[in-house]
Order: sequence, then structure tokens, then C-alpha cells
Amino acid sequence: MAIILIADSGSTKAEWCLLDGKKRKAIYTQGISPYFLNTDQIQQILTVELKKKMKDIEPDEVYYYGTGCANPENVRSIKQALKKTFSSAKISVDHDLMGAAKALCGNEKGVVCILGTGSNSCYYNGKKIEKNSPGLGFILGDEGSGAYLGKKVVQYYLYNTFDPDLMDRFNAKYKTSSIEILDAVYKHSLPNRYLAEFVPFLIENRGHFMIENIIEDSFNEFFFNHVYKYRESWIMPIHFIGSVAFGFKDVLKEMCDSYELQLGLVLKNPMDGLVKYHKENSIKATAIKTK
Repeated sequence: MAIILIADSGSTKAEWCLLDGKKRKAIYTQGISPYFLNTDQIQQILTVELKKKMKDIEPDEVYYYGTGCANPENVRSIKQALKKTFSSAKISVDHDLMGAAKALCGNEKGVVCILGTGSNSCYYNGKKIEKNSPGLGFILGDEGSGAYLGKKVVQYYLYNTFDPDLMDRFNAKYKTSSIEILDAVYKHSLPNRYLAEFVPFLIENRGHFMIENIIEDSFNEFFFNHVYKYRESWIMPIHFIGSVAFGFKDVLKEMCDSYELQLGLVLKNPMDGLVKYHKENSIKATAIKTK
């Protein structure tokens, strides 16, 4: 059986899984964003943070799924860096939505949704992404994401919409001010991640009607603007992946039940599903070769 290396990379951290027969080794490196790193810088990360931890094991196949990989130029850059690092390996580079689709659906059809810091969705036909709802980023879109939920929390706080009890809880937890919040959103880098840091406030205060309203309104926006746009949603399972989806899977189930939709898998991250997918496909490929 081939030695397989699988990557699930965001811009801040990357999870790698090395499959060597029945052995499975997890390795973590800094994230790889091809928008901010050139080919040489990516290769440096791969050499220093990844390859040294692999202890001279050379993969036969590398499957990389990451942020920014819907852009062909970014794909070329990452592929070049991987090829320089693992010269004898078969290299495949694809975007994180495809990774989510393979992890959730395998070779089956389904609607796939990512709800993490950002949000995304698609219809996957079992082989490729056939339809993709437009991703507008956290300013214009990202409904149901951590950034979107966090933005609602901040709005309720800054507009003084929270009742006195929630205002006190917010102040005790974050010890911040309107000036600091506005600076972080409008002047500092990565405001989407900053906003997503307010999601734990929602989790910790479940049951309060204002908190439940924020959660339900945000997911309703995601369903209305994305899930409902796929006609396949009415006849196929709808799968979710990401920390936000996993943290609020009870809400997702209630929504699917109320709209008579079929809820599929809800996973926190894609690696286990990707390992299963590539193991099964590697076994099939080996069986075909030996016939």
C-alpha cells in the first residue's frame, strides 16, 4: 500500500497526517496561505516544520487541501513547493471546500457546508463540486460563520441591546471597550478572526433568549442565502463541517427538522474523513493494478 501524506491547511495552522500501512502519524505546522507566502517560503516551512518530523519517510502520494487554493496561481505555487520537498511523490493540491466534500461525502452525492471562522457551501456530485454558492467574505457574507456570529455579539454589545445581565457578563469576560473593539475591527489585521473570538460568549450563555435569537438568526441567514439555493438540498443529505457547526449541531438539527431537510454528518474537522477517503481509494487503486 502506498505511503500517503494528507494536509488540511488554514492560514494559521496546518494538520498533516502520514499514513504508512496501518501506522498513522499526525504532524502540525504553521498554516500556509499562498496569498502571503511565496514558493520558497512555503518550501522552507515544509522542510523545517514537516519533513524533519517525518523521520526520513518519503510519501508516494501527497494530497493537500488548503485555503486560497481555488486560485490557480496559488495552486501552482504550493504544488511547486511540495514537488521540491517530495520529489518522487505524486502531488495533488485542491481547495478546502473539496477537502470538506471528500471528508463528508466520500464518493457519494451531497450538499456540503463549512461553518468555521468563515462559511462556504457546495453541491458535490460524488466526484467534483458541481455548484458553489458565492463566498463574499466576512464583510458582505459568511453567514452562519464564527465571524458573522461574533459580529452580532459585538453589535448587541455596542448598541447596548443586551439586557443588563448579559452586559455584565460580557464586560466581566472580555474587559474591553468600544474603542478597542472598533480599532481591532477597522485598524488591525485579520478582523474576521478577532470577531470569531466572541463565539464562546454565545456557547457559555445558551438558553438566554437574546443569545438564542443571535444563533438562530445567523443560521437562518445561512440556510436562506445558501442551502435553499441548491435544489439538491430537498432530496439529499446536508453535511456540515467546522468548529461552529460542531458547537451548534443541535441548532442545525432543529432547523433541518423544521424545514424537512435531511441532516447528514456534522464534523469538527475533515482529517478523519479524508484519511478514510484516501485509504479506501488507495486500496481500490491497488486492487485494480493487481488484476
